[in-house]
Amino acid sequence: MSTVLDGVHPDAVPPAVVKAADLLAEATRTGVACPPVRTLLDDGGDLETAYAVQQLNVRRGLDAGRRIVGRKIGLTSPAVQRQLGVDQPDFGALFADMAVPDGGEVPVGHLLQPKVEAEVALVLGRDLPHRECTVVDLLRAVDFALPALEIVDSRIADWDISLVDTVADNASCGLYVLGARPVSLTRVDLRTVTMTMARNGVAVSEGTGAACLGSPLNAAVWLASALAERGDPLRAGDLVLTGALGPMAPATPGDYFEAHISELGSVRVGFAEEAAAAGTAEGDDQ
Repeated sequence: MSTVLDGVHPDAVPPAVVKAADLLAEATRTGVACPPVRTLLDDGGDLETAYAVQQLNVRRGLDAGRRIVGRKIGLTSPAVQRQLGVDQPDFGALFADMAVPDGGEVPVGHLLQPKVEAEVALVLGRDLPHRECTVVDLLRAVDFALPALEIVDSRIADWDISLVDTVADNASCGLYVLGARPVSLTRVDLRTVTMTMARNGVAVSEGTGAACLGSPLNAAVWLASALAERGDPLRAGDLVLTGALGPMAPATPGDYFEAHISELGSVRVGFAEEAAAAGTAEGDDQ
């Protein structure tokens, strides 16, 4: 399966795709969320057109010197699908500059309208080139698993998104945080792991591995097959965020999130407080 942009010279990209990609890029640059991009695409658009929008902005990122380190799978949890009103997974690209250290802090204004979800991350030791990837292929390819937090973000105002919107918006990618202790899949059954995520010490999300398409492995198999079909397969060294294990929770300045996934461990991130108004400190001293 190819996308609208495969083999297309940048100057020949369909105008609607360029317009939608420009709108999302401008929202990222200015920090001001934009209207839904589905309104720019014929009849609300289709998935291939939406992936073409995503691909154009990914291409722009690569041209600007950014580095892709893997992929994320979105909308694997029924709870998250209900939250966003969609009924199937999607995927987006992960760049190296999206990583936040475990226990690190997200600067004020770095994201537009962030939400946090806990999930299982997989790191590959082998390529997955087959269009009909199997669980056996995946098990052989995975080097280790890690607990992860994905900080999703939408460039579209008020999260007013359809599946087309979120796909075009790089699957609503924001940032991600990885735990620091790798775990072999020989030591964990990802289907039965349990997850609890707390915001400021209060539990806000719970779930299990089974909430992610029945298992995070199923989600990764889906992704591997979909990417191989598109001629852009997962490779050794790639990071895969397999999808939420429970509902996502909104984040505001000053919040602190910690997720624990049984058999994998914990992972943490904070959000910086709002900066003091300019001149306040000087005014207090006078």
